Amino acid sequence: MTSSERRAGRYQRRKEKREAKRQELLKCFNYESVADLDNLYKAMKLSCKGVNWKASVQRYNMNYLRRILQTRKDLLAKKDIRKGFYNFYTVERGKKRHIQSVHITERVIQKSFCNNALAPHLLRTLIYDNGASVKGKGIHFAFKRIKVHLERHYRKYGREGYVLLIDYSNYFGNIQHKPLLDIYFKAFGEDERLYRLAKLFVKAFGDESLGLGSESSQVGAITYTNAIHHYIKEVMRIMFVPYMDDNAFFFGQKDTANETVEALKPVYEKHGVTVMPHKTNVIKLSQGFVFMKAKFSLTETGKIVVRPGRKSITRQRQKLHTFKKLYDKGEMTLAEIRSGYMSWRGYIGHMDSARTMYNMDMLFARLFKAHPIKGWQ
Repeated sequence: MTSSERRAGRYQRRKEKREAKRQELLKCFNYESVADLDNLYKAMKLSCKGVNWKASVQRYNMNYLRRILQTRKDLLAKKDIRKGFYNFYTVERGKKRHIQSVHITERVIQKSFCNNALAPHLLRTLIYDNGASVKGKGIHFAFKRIKVHLERHYRKYGREGYVLLIDYSNYFGNIQHKPLLDIYFKAFGEDERLYRLAKLFVKAFGDESLGLGSESSQVGAITYTNAIHHYIKEVMRIMFVPYMDDNAFFFGQKDTANETVEALKPVYEKHGVTVMPHKTNVIKLSQGFVFMKAKFSLTETGKIVVRPGRKSITRQRQKLHTFKKLYDKGEMTLAEIRSGYMSWRGYIGHMDSARTMYNMDMLFARLFKAHPIKGWQ
């Protein structure tokens, strides 16, 4: 037996193993599991969490058992369960975003669909370093993986080296439906009803793009670039950490980083991903770099320091002053302000930010005459 025959045999065994795993998943996570009453009830509880103050949610909760039963009947009858969108705009860090939120009835179905079909079939195929919207991972997992790659880089190159930062342009808006539906069909195409439901959620946004505000769109967007990530990691053999539309690559030489940018252009074009040129930068590691609003610095001793980005700190100070004006007008309570501030405080608490946290606490105390942590003096 030649070496090529042995490789072909190993590939065939891996292929058969993956197919057996996929068939096993289809037995547990299928259309019946999405329409199951217990799963719909769990999805309802999760969908209402944190939004019980909304009138539509309160009306739904008044007869939730009857509504869940009707939802199951509609799913089994293969009816079109889409209710349209609530369209509105929000401003995030000075950028205007169009949000297409779904009705609570459809949100419950999407929650059950994602938890009992989409996530089990698709998220398991992600590369390990991709932690966006994956249970048990998230933004802090991405920070840890950045540290791991920096430690490996330091052992090999020392402090010398470069980081390549790539950001996609209008990521959700540029997602093409056919490649995404091909991914869905490959994962669970044998279950015709499940594939039809997935297609309904995708086609609800028109002929192309996915909208912000839908959970199924979030999972679809994560897996849309999965083939690119596997190609970079397994074929190009490059260390990198992706998080949604942000990517950080690590190199020992600047020429290698620039060559990688050129090599990735046709790969991104093939999958319909547009890269923002002004946000594609090769930065020297000794200068530090900002990834996901956090500043990473590699010291001469190999220590990795992670601090909040300057813009993040400035934005939070401005937000507190805005809250102060609303507080004086009686439009916000101290409990609401404290809740929002503690969310930001918990985020930067995972960084090397003791001084920043102390200074921001003092600003909070001066503005509102109270400590941000309830009960502290």
